[in-house]
Amino acid sequence: MSFGLIFAICLAFITAMNVRSASAQFCDDRFPWTCQGPGAPINITPVPRRFEQGSPAQPGNAVNDPALGRQYAALYGPVSGERFPIPAVRLSDINSEYLRTAVFYPTHEQSGTIVIDPQNHFLYLTQGGGRALRYGVGVGRQGFGWSGVATIHDKQEWPDWYPPKEMIERQPELRRQVSELQSGLGMPGGPRNPLGSRAMYLWQGNKDTLYRIHGTVEPWTIGRSVSSGCIRMINQDVIDLYQRTPVGARVVVLSSR
Repeated sequence: MSFGLIFAICLAFITAMNVRSASAQFCDDRFPWTCQGPGAPINITPVPRRFEQGSPAQPGNAVNDPALGRQYAALYGPVSGERFPIPAVRLSDINSEYLRTAVFYPTHEQSGTIVIDPQNHFLYLTQGGGRALRYGVGVGRQGFGWSGVATIHDKQEWPDWYPPKEMIERQPELRRQVSELQSGLGMPGGPRNPLGSRAMYLWQGNKDTLYRIHGTVEPWTIGRSVSSGCIRMINQDVIDLYQRTPVGARVVVLSSR
């Protein structure tokens, strides 16, 4: 065997060992996808299902896994310890893709940022490490959507609702549902209030955007574009997000394209 051939074999062996060593340096057991070879599918446990970023939910997708169904039944069961009763969610009314889950969501936003994707009706609470909690939401119907960056200026449990004057003009039937409250014409917090069990108020600088992230008394509207611009969530989900999110948190609302 010639010296040149022996040298080539040794060089190839050393190169292969270096590549393997370099791959191991970027392997972190906390994030299993970093330990997979190039081109390997992402597999993050214990996420209930795999999610490809940007994929819209498919209509009529139900929870077919009995074990997963029991987990969601517990997650969306009746809520105790509240000022007003919160009943269990009838899961058959909601596409399972819009139920709360942990997902792989790479983003440059810092952990704790809320990112809202109106196009696909998802809200993400970023958690760092390429992960996020994903919630299904209802968003503004055509002509009422918005996008931009805001902060959570205030948070309230069982908030009063003060419909803007323009909304009352568009929907005069609302006059029968409101009364004079401390801050004007509105509806006191409660189980029939459109803001549901929690509300987070979005401001840009020193200006109230008049948009909210809030609960809903109509959970079957999650995954639809039906609101006047606010972001509505299942009551159980908005309580969970409310507990995880402090005043001052950054909120990014993506364009609906």
